[in-house]
Amino acid sequence: MVLNFFKSEAEERPADVKGVRHALLLFIKQQLQKAEGGEGGNIKGVCLYINTTDAERHIYEAAAYIDEPQKLRDEIQRVADDYAVELPANWSLDVTFDENIPVEATKSPNIDVAFFVKTAKHFIKQSATAYIRALSGETLEAEYTLQSGDSKINIGRDRKAQSDEGYFRTNHIAFPSESEHKENKYISRQHAHIEWNNDAGRFMIFADEGGVPPRNKVKVRSESSEQITKLHATHIGHQLQEGDQVILGESAVLEFSYQPLKK
Repeated sequence: MVLNFFKSEAEERPADVKGVRHALLLFIKQQLQKAEGGEGGNIKGVCLYINTTDAERHIYEAAAYIDEPQKLRDEIQRVADDYAVELPANWSLDVTFDENIPVEATKSPNIDVAFFVKTAKHFIKQSATAYIRALSGETLEAEYTLQSGDSKINIGRDRKAQSDEGYFRTNHIAFPSESEHKENKYISRQHAHIEWNNDAGRFMIFADEGGVPPRNKVKVRSESSEQITKLHATHIGHQLQEGDQVILGESAVLEFSYQPLKK
């Protein structure tokens, strides 16, 4: 079995990537088993908070697969499967660095992480308004308003774009092909989209088929931590925070904010 290290629950502090990852998964396993009395059906998602020293940050980033979030999600799913915690198909994973740890989160005794299991009781109906504007590249509008009640907000090249399958898609945030801005030529017709996640109370960005390798790219740079997150899969979203910069293709940049442009 892949996770045989769970048989050893030594509390010494690990000092390398392998040790931190083993301790992290053991800790997550323990917390999942406690949630809902060992039943995972009511789990909406899990939150992992990492707040370590600058010297050890690279170890924790590697241990948590920070550049490939799907790998950590797969590992957690295997833990749940091995220990009969039946997570629902659409459970979410949020990993944050250098943020204040909420009081409801449980801290690990031997690594610099805390963990919180979100269930249905933690969510209430929420609403929000946000704004998207281009910092690099040219969009059809100077600023776009996002509402939490909106459906999927597509981002791509041109307002009406024909897919490889032949159908037409409407890009609500559109980079025109006929533009003097060279950044626009690196935008795919189906590059990304933004959705409101009511459970998380956040807007989330997802890469679409044209925005994942080997085609173009989608990256998000956090204003608060300067961390860059790469979106490698179409089904793994990223929660947008105030001031985040979304980098599309080579150099087109969108800024996400809860504050409108000053007139």
